[in-house]
This record gives sequence, C-alpha cells and structure tokens, in this order.
Amino acid sequence: MVAEMQLEKLKRFEMFLRAEDKIIFDDLLDQGRLYASFAGTMCSPVKEIPLLMSMIFGQHKRLMELERRVDELTEARAKANQP
Repeated sequence: MVAEMQLEKLKRFEMFLRAEDKIIFDDLLDQGRLYASFAGTMCSPVKEIPLLMSMIFGQHKRLMELERRVDELTEARAKANQP
C-alpha cells in the first residue's frame, strides 16, 4: 500500500516525459511493483528507499540476465569460428 502511494507520486514525473520515455518509465514502475513486497521488509524511515531498492534490484536482475545471454552468444560464436 505504501509502495503504491509512492508510485503514484512518481507518476507526476511521467507527465513531463516524451511518449517513448513514458514506456520506459512505466516499465521502471512495474519493476518497483514486482519487488515491492520484498522491499517492504526493509525498516527505513524514508518511505521511498524500499521502492527505489526494488526498482534497482529489478533493473540489476535484467542487466545480469542480458550479460549472461551476451556471454552465451559470444561463446557460441567463438566455438563456431574454431577450425
């Protein structure tokens, strides 16, 4: 519930974004929602910290998955080019 209130505050920021950036911003907010229940276990006097942590976690998870995929493709390409 606290996370949703914080997300609504962040929606004001979205009003000033270009259309293509709004899609990215909405995805970021979705990441916040996805991990909000985990972040809610943090005891933080600043209400925004758990929400931001859930957003950062979601983005970092995606980044690690992309790195893994790039490594797999690089390895596959190297194997294909071996004599």
